[in-house]
Amino acid sequence: MSTTDHADLDRPLRADAARNRELILQTARKCFAERGLSVTLNDIAHEAGVGVGTVYRRFADKDSLIEALLATKFEALNAAATIAAEELDPRESLRVYLMGVFAFRARDRALADAIVRAGKARPSVLQERDRLEQQVSVIIDRARTAGVVRDGFDSRDIPLLTTMIGAVADATREHDPDAWRRYAQLLVDGVLPPAEPEHMLGEPLDRGVIQLALQPSA
Repeated sequence: MSTTDHADLDRPLRADAARNRELILQTARKCFAERGLSVTLNDIAHEAGVGVGTVYRRFADKDSLIEALLATKFEALNAAATIAAEELDPRESLRVYLMGVFAFRARDRALADAIVRAGKARPSVLQERDRLEQQVSVIIDRARTAGVVRDGFDSRDIPLLTTMIGAVADATREHDPDAWRRYAQLLVDGVLPPAEPEHMLGEPLDRGVIQLALQPSA
């Protein structure tokens, strides 16, 4: 993105233009979360009930729109990390953060793809990303010092764990929107072995539902 594009993002807008921009962002957030980043600007304009020209006046291309949404995603992740850090128990602190991130990905198909793009984002987004990494490192260090986290676990493991839960959530959303929680618990217990075995959340899906969930999408 050019310097001019960055300036445009920060420039105050007229009231009607600001409303349109917020409507486009809210619609894009919903569409990307439900369908992933394959959604086009035309799709977003149609869903928002505005002309395609209105979308292009606010965002030169889809990458510009995705970057504008990145800040809100990192803000949400930082908020989850802040809540987790307030837990006094180091194990519970890391558990709360992991489950918060898994829940975020379960309802947002575009999370992983969007975060991958953060490396080329504007400085304000990079600052939010760096703040998140610092918060999560502190949470993991506390758990490591307390001896409650599996040896070798690192913050760099979290994106792939999140991707695994996302795959389950995407496959089972229509049949059981909470099925991902059962498998998230397994991953969390692998990272943070419980002192005593706990009963698994939920119930396994029946054979027919599993077959439907595992069918390749058309």
